[in-house]
Amino acid sequence: MLELKKITKTFGDCVANENVSMKVEKGTIHAIVGENGAGKSTAMRVAYGFYTPDSGEIFVDGKKADIRDPHDAIALGIGMVHQHFMLVDTMTVAENIVLGAETGTAAHLDLSEAASNIRKLSGELKLGIDPYAMIEDLSVGQEQRVELLKALYRDARLLILDEPTAVLSPQEVEDFFTILRRMKEQGVTIVIITHKLDEVLAISDHVTVMRDNTVVGDVETSKTTREELAKMIVGREVLLRVEKDESRPGEEVLTVDGLSVKGRHGTAVDTVSFSVGAGEIVGIAGIEGNGQSELIECLAGLVNPSSVTGNVLFEGKNISKLNARRRKELGIAHIPENRHKRGLLLEFDLEENAMLGVHYKPPLTASLGLLEGAAIEKRTKDIIEHFDVRPPKPELTARSLSGGNQQKLIIGREFELDPKLLLVAQPTRGVDIGAIEFIHRKLIGMRDGGAAILLVSAELEEVTALADRLLVIREGKIVGEVDPAVTSVEEIGLMMTGGE
Repeated sequence: MLELKKITKTFGDCVANENVSMKVEKGTIHAIVGENGAGKSTAMRVAYGFYTPDSGEIFVDGKKADIRDPHDAIALGIGMVHQHFMLVDTMTVAENIVLGAETGTAAHLDLSEAASNIRKLSGELKLGIDPYAMIEDLSVGQEQRVELLKALYRDARLLILDEPTAVLSPQEVEDFFTILRRMKEQGVTIVIITHKLDEVLAISDHVTVMRDNTVVGDVETSKTTREELAKMIVGREVLLRVEKDESRPGEEVLTVDGLSVKGRHGTAVDTVSFSVGAGEIVGIAGIEGNGQSELIECLAGLVNPSSVTGNVLFEGKNISKLNARRRKELGIAHIPENRHKRGLLLEFDLEENAMLGVHYKPPLTASLGLLEGAAIEKRTKDIIEHFDVRPPKPELTARSLSGGNQQKLIIGREFELDPKLLLVAQPTRGVDIGAIEFIHRKLIGMRDGGAAILLVSAELEEVTALADRLLVIREGKIVGEVDPAVTSVEEIGLMMTGGE
């Protein structure tokens, strides 16, 4: 269905793909895995016409294809769903799907026929999407389905999915895989770029492994293992479990007492109470959309105080009315779940992003309020070196980094604050297996150094492995506390869903 032959793509002096060759067989689910920055997304964006290669050839259905932009790719039956969805929140599902392929005339857009076709397509794949629903009212999982419909509406025979499960809950992942298998049965060829090796083994027929911007392995999924894939990806043995000593909690750092937060659609956090001590990781497990996001943002000072009741105490002091800057100055760091919305200024370079939050303080700012270039450069280089941000070029914009390297930049920036309390949301979302191992070690190191850590993760395996105590949240309420070392994942899952 698709062949890339000796594709090379550079951005300035940064090599993103070097002599990349791979074949995707018709009617299969083909996984591409590799470290952050290995060139996976770039190779597929070349196939989709998002980028033009410097050299190399693309073949579709065995014929050489001249793909200069996405319109050429779409005409050849290639669709792509990007890691960060490309939907307009204030438009309906139907309007988003037909955008760029509108029916009717310039004077009169005919959406009724399009909506009918979308409803039919949604029904065939059992997606359950209403064409007249507003995007801003949909869950992340539903947005993912809209992106699938957008590609299939344009008659895609080859569908490229970039990190499709990065923002889905475990239950949504199962539903999503059912949809992919259904699409495969209907003759659609699927390429899935992912970091999650368990998912690769569960869903794919074939795996291509990339490292250092080129292909280093190509195997049938049924003939490989998680450990073999991890070694190919990183080039060494990878520890696939979290190793940690028993925690020794100290004095309470964070105390939450009867906290409620109003969201867009009612009460998001409902009279929540808990504490986090120095030297421990308290995890919060729950299906996404049950108040975790609002809770973390409230504790970070990013929620309007008028929508909050109850008390938040930091080292015994009530900080409920303090803004985000004052909380950061007290020693509270925040790793946000949405790195684009809350974590980075994408058009700013790495130096400018590395100093966010402390840009106004010495040594980054001199007595006259002028920025100290040498101090900013040193801070950025320290973060890049200590947290393995690639490529190590401070002059690059944050947008030019892969998702995982953007995450490492944010984590490095917050860890460099040496915080007393660390609020962590989805720390390894879209991050490769080597970087996951690295981030987990850093979090355990922070805990062992005496930091109090509150951790939210949609990855149940991750939160149970890292947490010393685990709180389960459902519909904005804490419905239980368990010891993750002795409680089964199945039991925690039932608490999350309200099952018996």
